[in-house]
Amino acid sequence: MPSPLHHLAELVRSIPSRGESDRASEQAAAELEGRAPQLEAELPAGLEVEWLGVSGYRLSYEGRALYIDPYFSRVPLSSLLLRRRALPDEALLDRYCPPPRPGSEGRAVGVLVGHTHFDHAVDAPALARRFGCRAYGSESLLRLMALHGLAEQAVAVEPYAVYELGPFEVAFTPSRHSRLLLGAAVPFDGELTCDHLDGLSPNAYRCGQVWGIEIRVAGITLYHQGSADLIDDALRVRPGEVDVFLAGVAGRNFTERYWERILPKLDPRLVVPTHYDDFFAPLDEPLETIGNVRLADLPEEIGAVSRSAQLVALPRVGADDGPRMRKTLGEAD
Repeated sequence: MPSPLHHLAELVRSIPSRGESDRASEQAAAELEGRAPQLEAELPAGLEVEWLGVSGYRLSYEGRALYIDPYFSRVPLSSLLLRRRALPDEALLDRYCPPPRPGSEGRAVGVLVGHTHFDHAVDAPALARRFGCRAYGSESLLRLMALHGLAEQAVAVEPYAVYELGPFEVAFTPSRHSRLLLGAAVPFDGELTCDHLDGLSPNAYRCGQVWGIEIRVAGITLYHQGSADLIDDALRVRPGEVDVFLAGVAGRNFTERYWERILPKLDPRLVVPTHYDDFFAPLDEPLETIGNVRLADLPEEIGAVSRSAQLVALPRVGADDGPRMRKTLGEAD
Protein backbone atom coordinates (compact mmCIF):
# COMPACT_ATOMS: atom_id res chain seq x y z
CA MET A 1 0.00 0.00 0.00
CA PRO A 2 1.51 3.40 -0.96
CA SER A 3 2.51 5.50 2.04
CA PRO A 4 0.96 8.87 2.98
CA LEU A 5 4.19 10.53 1.83
CA HIS A 6 3.79 8.88 -1.56
CA HIS A 7 0.24 10.23 -1.85
CA LEU A 8 1.40 13.68 -0.77
CA ALA A 9 4.10 13.62 -3.43
CA GLU A 10 1.53 12.59 -6.02
CA LEU A 11 -0.72 15.43 -4.93
CA VAL A 12 2.07 17.98 -5.21
CA ARG A 13 3.06 16.68 -8.64
CA SER A 14 -0.54 16.94 -9.82
CA ILE A 15 -0.98 20.62 -8.96
CA PRO A 16 0.57 22.14 -12.12
CA SER A 17 -1.59 19.97 -14.42
CA ARG A 18 -4.72 19.82 -12.32
CA GLY A 19 -6.70 22.16 -14.57
CA GLU A 20 -5.83 20.08 -17.61
CA SER A 21 -6.78 16.89 -15.76
CA ASP A 22 -10.15 18.36 -14.74
CA ARG A 23 -10.92 19.38 -18.33
CA ALA A 24 -10.06 15.88 -19.48
CA SER A 25 -12.39 14.44 -16.82
CA GLU A 26 -15.26 16.67 -17.90
CA GLN A 27 -14.74 15.70 -21.54
CA ALA A 28 -14.64 12.03 -20.55
CA ALA A 29 -17.91 12.45 -18.63
CA ALA A 30 -19.59 13.88 -21.72
CA GLU A 31 -18.26 11.07 -23.89
CA LEU A 32 -19.42 8.40 -21.44
CA GLU A 33 -22.86 10.00 -21.20
CA GLY A 34 -23.10 9.66 -24.97
CA ARG A 35 -22.96 5.89 -24.63
CA ALA A 36 -26.12 5.64 -22.53
CA PRO A 37 -28.65 5.34 -25.40
CA GLN A 38 -26.71 2.40 -26.86
CA LEU A 39 -27.33 0.41 -23.68
CA GLU A 40 -31.08 0.89 -23.24
CA ALA A 41 -31.81 -2.56 -24.63
CA GLU A 42 -29.69 -4.11 -21.88
CA LEU A 43 -32.16 -3.11 -19.16
CA PRO A 44 -35.85 -3.88 -18.60
CA ALA A 45 -38.51 -1.56 -19.94
CA GLY A 46 -40.07 0.70 -17.37
CA LEU A 47 -37.07 0.99 -15.07
CA GLU A 48 -35.93 4.58 -14.70
CA VAL A 49 -32.53 5.44 -13.25
CA GLU A 50 -31.62 9.05 -12.49
CA TRP A 51 -28.29 10.30 -11.23
CA LEU A 52 -28.87 13.01 -8.63
CA GLY A 53 -25.23 14.02 -8.34
CA VAL A 54 -22.47 12.70 -6.05
CA SER A 55 -23.66 9.15 -5.11
CA GLY A 56 -27.35 9.98 -5.30
CA TYR A 57 -29.83 8.01 -7.38
CA ARG A 58 -33.56 7.78 -7.86
CA LEU A 59 -34.84 4.45 -9.18
CA SER A 60 -38.42 4.38 -10.42
CA TYR A 61 -40.49 1.35 -11.36
CA GLU A 62 -44.20 0.58 -11.42
CA GLY A 63 -45.03 4.02 -10.06
CA ARG A 64 -42.76 3.71 -7.03
CA ALA A 65 -39.44 5.46 -6.37
CA LEU A 66 -36.42 4.46 -4.32
CA TYR A 67 -33.83 7.07 -3.30
CA ILE A 68 -30.17 6.22 -2.66
CA ASP A 69 -27.86 8.78 -1.00
CA PRO A 70 -29.99 11.73 -2.19
CA TYR A 71 -28.19 15.07 -2.12
CA PHE A 72 -30.10 18.02 -3.57
CA SER A 73 -29.26 20.58 -0.85
CA ARG A 74 -25.76 21.24 -2.08
CA VAL A 75 -23.74 22.48 0.89
CA PRO A 76 -21.37 25.33 -0.05
CA LEU A 77 -17.68 25.05 0.75
CA SER A 78 -18.00 28.03 3.10
CA SER A 79 -20.31 26.01 5.36
CA LEU A 80 -17.62 23.37 5.70
CA LEU A 81 -14.83 25.84 6.35
CA LEU A 82 -16.82 28.00 8.78
CA ARG A 83 -18.73 25.11 10.38
CA ARG A 84 -22.13 26.55 9.52
CA ARG A 85 -25.30 24.48 9.75
CA ALA A 86 -25.94 22.09 6.88
CA LEU A 87 -29.63 21.18 6.72
CA PRO A 88 -32.06 20.22 3.95
CA ASP A 89 -33.06 23.03 1.60
CA GLU A 90 -36.82 22.58 1.25
CA ALA A 91 -37.02 24.89 -1.77
CA LEU A 92 -34.54 22.73 -3.66
CA LEU A 93 -36.37 19.59 -2.62
CA ASP A 94 -39.62 21.12 -3.89
CA ARG A 95 -37.87 21.79 -7.19
CA TYR A 96 -36.25 18.43 -7.74
CA CYS A 97 -38.59 16.01 -5.98
CA PRO A 98 -41.99 17.58 -5.18
CA PRO A 99 -44.31 15.42 -3.07
CA PRO A 100 -46.65 13.37 -5.28
CA ARG A 101 -50.31 14.30 -5.42
CA PRO A 102 -52.67 11.78 -3.78
CA GLY A 103 -53.08 8.79 -6.05
CA SER A 104 -50.29 9.86 -8.41
CA GLU A 105 -47.24 7.86 -9.35
CA GLY A 106 -43.78 8.51 -7.94
CA ARG A 107 -44.43 7.78 -4.28
CA ALA A 108 -41.16 6.94 -2.57
CA VAL A 109 -40.97 3.60 -0.80
CA GLY A 110 -37.64 4.18 0.93
CA VAL A 111 -34.48 6.26 1.30
CA LEU A 112 -31.24 4.27 1.45
CA VAL A 113 -28.06 5.76 2.91
CA GLY A 114 -24.68 4.10 2.40
CA HIS A 115 -22.92 6.28 5.00
CA THR A 116 -23.66 9.53 6.79
CA HIS A 117 -21.23 12.08 5.39
CA PHE A 118 -23.19 15.25 4.56
CA ASP A 119 -23.03 14.72 0.79
CA HIS A 120 -24.81 11.39 1.23
CA ALA A 121 -27.19 11.97 4.13
CA VAL A 122 -28.18 15.62 4.57
CA ASP A 123 -31.48 15.25 2.65
CA ALA A 124 -32.49 11.78 3.86
CA PRO A 125 -34.63 13.00 6.79
CA ALA A 126 -36.49 15.60 4.70
CA LEU A 127 -37.29 13.10 1.95
CA ALA A 128 -38.48 10.51 4.45
CA ARG A 129 -40.74 13.15 5.97
CA ARG A 130 -42.23 14.42 2.72
CA PHE A 131 -42.88 10.94 1.32
CA GLY A 132 -43.87 9.32 4.60
CA CYS A 133 -41.39 6.49 4.04
CA ARG A 134 -38.54 5.04 6.06
CA ALA A 135 -34.83 5.72 5.79
CA TYR A 136 -32.49 2.72 5.93
CA GLY A 137 -28.85 2.71 6.99
CA SER A 138 -26.57 2.83 10.00
CA GLU A 139 -26.94 3.70 13.66
CA SER A 140 -25.55 7.12 12.73
CA LEU A 141 -28.44 7.55 10.31
CA LEU A 142 -30.85 6.64 13.09
CA ARG A 143 -29.25 9.38 15.21
CA LEU A 144 -29.59 11.88 12.36
CA MET A 145 -33.24 11.00 11.83
CA ALA A 146 -33.91 11.38 15.56
CA LEU A 147 -32.47 14.91 15.49
CA HIS A 148 -35.16 15.72 12.91
CA GLY A 149 -37.87 14.11 15.09
CA LEU A 150 -38.12 11.10 12.77
CA ALA A 151 -36.66 8.25 14.83
CA GLU A 152 -39.72 6.09 14.13
CA GLN A 153 -39.05 6.33 10.38
CA ALA A 154 -35.44 5.17 10.69
CA VAL A 155 -34.23 1.60 10.26
CA ALA A 156 -30.76 0.58 11.44
CA VAL A 157 -30.28 -2.26 9.00
CA GLU A 158 -28.94 -5.76 9.58
CA PRO A 159 -26.21 -7.05 7.26
CA TYR A 160 -27.60 -9.09 4.35
CA ALA A 161 -31.21 -8.88 5.58
CA VAL A 162 -33.61 -8.40 2.65
CA TYR A 163 -35.98 -5.43 2.84
CA GLU A 164 -38.96 -5.51 0.49
CA LEU A 165 -39.81 -1.95 -0.55
CA GLY A 166 -42.55 -1.94 -3.15
CA PRO A 167 -41.11 -3.53 -6.31
CA PHE A 168 -37.58 -3.35 -4.90
CA GLU A 169 -35.67 -5.88 -2.80
CA VAL A 170 -32.78 -4.32 -0.92
CA ALA A 171 -29.88 -5.77 1.08
CA PHE A 172 -26.92 -4.08 2.77
CA THR A 173 -23.32 -5.33 2.69
CA PRO A 174 -20.74 -4.14 5.26
CA SER A 175 -18.20 -1.99 3.45
CA ARG A 176 -15.46 0.65 3.89
CA HIS A 177 -14.91 4.26 3.00
CA SER A 178 -11.79 5.10 1.03
CA ARG A 179 -8.99 6.78 2.99
CA LEU A 180 -9.10 10.11 1.24
CA LEU A 181 -6.79 11.91 3.65
CA LEU A 182 -3.49 11.14 1.94
CA GLY A 183 -4.35 7.45 1.95
CA ALA A 184 -4.11 7.33 5.73
CA ALA A 185 -7.53 8.17 7.15
CA VAL A 186 -11.23 8.50 6.38
CA PRO A 187 -12.46 12.11 6.57
CA PHE A 188 -14.87 12.77 9.46
CA ASP A 189 -14.62 9.16 10.59
CA GLY A 190 -16.55 7.68 13.51
CA GLU A 191 -20.20 7.85 14.56
CA LEU A 192 -22.51 10.84 14.29
CA THR A 193 -22.95 12.12 17.85
CA CYS A 194 -24.40 15.60 17.38
CA ASP A 195 -27.20 16.31 19.87
CA HIS A 196 -28.94 19.32 18.27
CA LEU A 197 -29.84 20.45 14.74
CA ASP A 198 -27.94 23.71 15.27
CA GLY A 199 -24.77 21.66 15.65
CA LEU A 200 -25.14 19.89 12.31
CA SER A 201 -22.28 21.50 10.44
CA PRO A 202 -20.84 19.48 7.53
CA ASN A 203 -18.09 18.30 9.88
CA ALA A 204 -20.69 16.83 12.27
CA TYR A 205 -21.97 14.41 9.62
CA ARG A 206 -19.61 11.63 10.66
CA CYS A 207 -19.17 8.68 8.35
CA GLY A 208 -20.67 5.96 10.56
CA GLN A 209 -20.98 2.39 9.35
CA VAL A 210 -20.48 2.11 5.59
CA TRP A 211 -22.74 -0.08 3.46
CA GLY A 212 -22.70 -1.36 -0.07
CA ILE A 213 -26.30 -1.61 -1.27
CA GLU A 214 -27.75 -4.38 -3.43
CA ILE A 215 -31.05 -3.62 -5.18
CA ARG A 216 -33.08 -6.18 -7.11
CA VAL A 217 -35.89 -4.93 -9.34
CA ALA A 218 -37.56 -6.00 -12.58
CA GLY A 219 -35.36 -9.09 -12.87
CA ILE A 220 -32.01 -7.30 -12.61
CA THR A 221 -29.59 -6.47 -9.81
CA LEU A 222 -27.86 -3.15 -9.16
CA TYR A 223 -25.02 -2.72 -6.67
CA HIS A 224 -24.32 0.72 -5.23
CA GLN A 225 -20.89 1.51 -3.77
CA GLY A 226 -20.82 5.09 -2.48
CA SER A 227 -17.10 5.08 -1.69
CA ALA A 228 -14.24 3.33 -3.45
CA ASP A 229 -13.27 0.64 -0.97
CA LEU A 230 -14.72 -2.63 0.27
CA ILE A 231 -14.41 -5.43 2.80
CA ASP A 232 -13.45 -8.29 0.49
CA ASP A 233 -14.78 -11.16 2.60
CA ALA A 234 -18.05 -9.36 3.30
CA LEU A 235 -19.13 -9.18 -0.34
CA ARG A 236 -21.47 -12.13 -0.88
CA VAL A 237 -22.87 -11.29 -4.30
CA ARG A 238 -21.85 -14.05 -6.68
CA PRO A 239 -19.94 -13.09 -9.85
CA GLY A 240 -22.33 -12.39 -12.70
CA GLU A 241 -25.33 -11.64 -10.48
CA VAL A 242 -24.84 -7.87 -10.74
CA ASP A 243 -26.10 -6.24 -13.90
CA VAL A 244 -25.33 -2.61 -13.04
CA PHE A 245 -22.53 -1.46 -10.74
CA LEU A 246 -23.09 2.11 -9.52
CA ALA A 247 -19.44 2.68 -8.68
CA GLY A 248 -18.17 5.52 -6.53
CA VAL A 249 -14.87 6.53 -8.11
CA ALA A 250 -13.66 9.37 -5.86
CA GLY A 251 -10.79 8.17 -3.71
CA ARG A 252 -10.14 5.01 -5.70
CA ASN A 253 -6.49 6.02 -6.14
CA PHE A 254 -6.10 5.81 -2.35
CA THR A 255 -7.41 2.23 -2.26
CA GLU A 256 -5.04 -0.61 -3.00
CA ARG A 257 -6.03 -2.57 -6.15
CA TYR A 258 -9.62 -1.35 -5.96
CA TRP A 259 -10.83 -2.52 -9.37
CA GLU A 260 -8.88 -5.78 -9.17
CA ARG A 261 -10.58 -6.60 -5.86
CA ILE A 262 -14.16 -5.65 -6.64
CA LEU A 263 -14.81 -6.21 -10.33
CA PRO A 264 -14.16 -9.99 -10.33
CA LYS A 265 -16.47 -10.36 -7.33
CA LEU A 266 -19.32 -8.51 -9.04
CA ASP A 267 -18.58 -9.21 -12.72
CA PRO A 268 -21.12 -6.55 -13.77
CA ARG A 269 -22.43 -6.01 -17.28
CA LEU A 270 -22.47 -2.23 -16.83
CA VAL A 271 -20.24 0.02 -14.72
CA VAL A 272 -21.74 3.46 -14.06
CA PRO A 273 -19.23 5.82 -12.39
CA THR A 274 -20.56 8.14 -9.71
CA HIS A 275 -19.29 10.61 -7.09
CA TYR A 276 -17.08 12.57 -9.47
CA ASP A 277 -18.93 15.89 -9.66
CA ASP A 278 -18.08 18.92 -7.52
CA PHE A 279 -20.38 18.34 -4.53
CA PHE A 280 -20.16 21.95 -3.34
CA ALA A 281 -21.59 23.36 -6.59
CA PRO A 282 -25.37 23.81 -7.05
CA LEU A 283 -27.16 21.30 -9.26
CA ASP A 284 -28.31 23.97 -11.71
CA GLU A 285 -24.73 24.87 -12.60
CA PRO A 286 -22.87 23.03 -15.38
CA LEU A 287 -21.18 19.88 -14.15
CA GLU A 288 -17.61 20.28 -12.97
CA THR A 289 -15.62 17.34 -11.69
CA ILE A 290 -13.85 17.20 -8.35
CA GLY A 291 -10.13 17.81 -8.53
CA ASN A 292 -7.89 15.02 -9.76
CA VAL A 293 -10.67 12.45 -10.19
CA ARG A 294 -9.09 11.34 -13.48
CA LEU A 295 -12.31 10.18 -15.09
CA ALA A 296 -10.54 9.84 -18.43
CA ASP A 297 -8.48 6.99 -16.95
CA LEU A 298 -11.52 4.83 -16.18
CA PRO A 299 -11.76 2.96 -19.51
CA GLU A 300 -8.16 1.78 -19.21
CA GLU A 301 -8.45 0.99 -15.49
CA ILE A 302 -11.60 -1.08 -15.89
CA GLY A 303 -10.56 -2.63 -19.20
CA ALA A 304 -7.40 -3.95 -17.56
CA VAL A 305 -9.53 -6.04 -15.18
CA SER A 306 -12.72 -6.84 -17.10
CA ARG A 307 -13.16 -7.31 -20.82
CA SER A 308 -16.94 -7.72 -20.55
CA ALA A 309 -18.00 -4.75 -18.41
CA GLN A 310 -19.32 -1.80 -20.40
CA LEU A 311 -18.65 1.68 -19.03
CA VAL A 312 -21.38 4.32 -19.28
CA ALA A 313 -22.20 7.54 -17.45
CA LEU A 314 -25.58 9.11 -16.83
CA PRO A 315 -26.25 12.83 -17.18
CA ARG A 316 -26.80 14.51 -13.84
CA VAL A 317 -30.26 15.73 -12.97
CA GLY A 318 -30.80 19.45 -13.14
CA ALA A 319 -28.06 21.23 -14.99
CA ASP A 320 -29.25 21.68 -18.58
CA ASP A 321 -32.70 20.20 -19.09
CA GLY A 322 -34.58 21.57 -16.12
CA PRO A 323 -35.29 20.27 -12.64
CA ARG A 324 -37.05 17.12 -13.74
CA MET A 325 -34.57 15.94 -16.37
CA ARG A 326 -34.56 12.18 -16.52
CA LYS A 327 -32.54 9.51 -18.21
CA THR A 328 -34.62 6.39 -18.68
CA LEU A 329 -32.76 3.14 -19.03
CA GLY A 330 -34.71 0.36 -20.68
CA GLU A 331 -37.09 2.62 -22.61
CA ALA A 332 -36.67 4.50 -25.83
CA ASP A 333 -36.25 8.27 -25.60
